[in-house]
Amino acid sequence: MKAGLPAGIGVGIAIGVALGLALDNLALGIALGVAIGAGSGVAMMGSGAAKEKDKKKGDGGDGGGTYTGSSSKGSKSDDPDGSGDGDGGGDGGGGGGD
Repeated sequence: MKAGLPAGIGVGIAIGVALGLALDNLALGIALGVAIGAGSGVAMMGSGAAKEKDKKKGDGGDGGGTYTGSSSKGSKSDDPDGSGDGDGGGDGGGGGGD
């Protein structure tokens, strides 16, 4: 759906007008309707773009894959037993005075 934003704002304004009339505050209802409608319209545009991207890819899958590997570069140890040589942390800090 390419008209996600206008459709979302239109539905949001309609709901906002109904809410504003019910609460006797039409200005607040319209403002909330525009804000909620714009948010839902942007969401509809985003989901429509994702669907079109999947169609262009041609795979029709969920886009998920299995990743196996490690993201920690340089985690190998130079020691033959595989242990690290870290210093163990900082000093203990100082005590408070009176």
